[in-house]
Amino acid sequence: MKRVSVLIIMLFFVMAGAMKAQTYNIVIKGGHVIDPKNNINEVMDVAVKDGKIAKLAKNIDAKEGIQVVNAQGLYVTPGLIDIHVHVYQGNYLNQQYMNGPNCVTPDGFTFRVGVTTVVDAGCAGWRTFPDFKRQTIDRSQTRVLAMLNICGEGMRGDPFEQNLKDMDAKLTGEFALKNSKDIVGIKLAHFSGPDWTPTDRAVEAGEIANMPVMIDFGGSNPPLSIEELFFKHLRPGDIFTHCYASLGNSRESVVDEKTGKLKPFVLDAQKRGIVFDIGYGGISFAYSQAIPAIKGGLLPNAISTDLHIGSMNAAMKDMLTTMSKCLAMGMDLQSVIRASTSDPARIIKREELGNLSEGSEADIAILNLRKGKFGLFDYTGYKIEADRKLECEMTIRAGRIVYDLNGIADPIVLARRPR
Repeated sequence: MKRVSVLIIMLFFVMAGAMKAQTYNIVIKGGHVIDPKNNINEVMDVAVKDGKIAKLAKNIDAKEGIQVVNAQGLYVTPGLIDIHVHVYQGNYLNQQYMNGPNCVTPDGFTFRVGVTTVVDAGCAGWRTFPDFKRQTIDRSQTRVLAMLNICGEGMRGDPFEQNLKDMDAKLTGEFALKNSKDIVGIKLAHFSGPDWTPTDRAVEAGEIANMPVMIDFGGSNPPLSIEELFFKHLRPGDIFTHCYASLGNSRESVVDEKTGKLKPFVLDAQKRGIVFDIGYGGISFAYSQAIPAIKGGLLPNAISTDLHIGSMNAAMKDMLTTMSKCLAMGMDLQSVIRASTSDPARIIKREELGNLSEGSEADIAILNLRKGKFGLFDYTGYKIEADRKLECEMTIRAGRIVYDLNGIADPIVLARRPR
């Protein structure tokens, strides 16, 4: 009996030691950490506990982790933030991006490319947002935030998006402020008239809500002046999306299409605080604009996709392809990561996101910079031959592994979607 008691006591101490040893839920070993907000750009280990970043250090004992991730030769970054997507997917075939067929469901297209947070760019207006929240925001594992459309109906297509009577700055601004847990900005899109009224109403709504405005500018022929837009209508912190678009007579471009030179007032606008967002889209990115703009000093403040069923199957593909194009055009890796993590978080005033600070929510992307031969083309058919391309090995959302491409976790246990 005495011997049995001694064995039980010994077993208790062994189990207690094991429990103490496994301090963390996940330990990521040997990855090159890039965390621009905290100026980290070196090989480090990362530990995750209870959904939070628990520790960053040169050497964390693997035995302390319930799951251990081998990240040697890989880059460990904050979860990517895509501030221009369309995810109000629905079955109303005549409603385009508002509960319509042109959108995608977020979880199917985020985790596989390291994205943990998206911002829906104006699919819903104040009248349709409650349905979008129930249908998409509340049901997604991806963190889904939103820009509220200045049109009460949202991005339903014409004639709804041309209806000035449905662009109520007061209703929009007050609704956004009331729902600021989910709404981070105001969006104007697809208005095609030669009229500043929609822009000014969107900005007025942004002032009421204390939120940035995202402008999908253009449509009139001749086009409205982007210099006037930057200096007479938008505020510092407001977002000019599709910044490298070449849309002919319907929208003025940032690069003079005759000389191939960046217009000098554009850099002044960026210095003033105007945010330049890629918003790649189907036809809203052209190398003929992007390459000379970047060479001229206009780096994007935010790298985003304008994800929808058309763009993802055309030249854009996904967030990592868009980031790889920025690398191919001369941006360094840390700048590309910054424009996909901490800078977008700052732009939407959610600075708790997009970093690996101890205590922050554990949204993490583990990326491979794969070497090879890659053809990175735009919608015009212009192609850059690149020798490296970003690929997602693992995504961790709120401390749980939600995507593991090659089984680099030990043991391999993926988070299950709640039924």
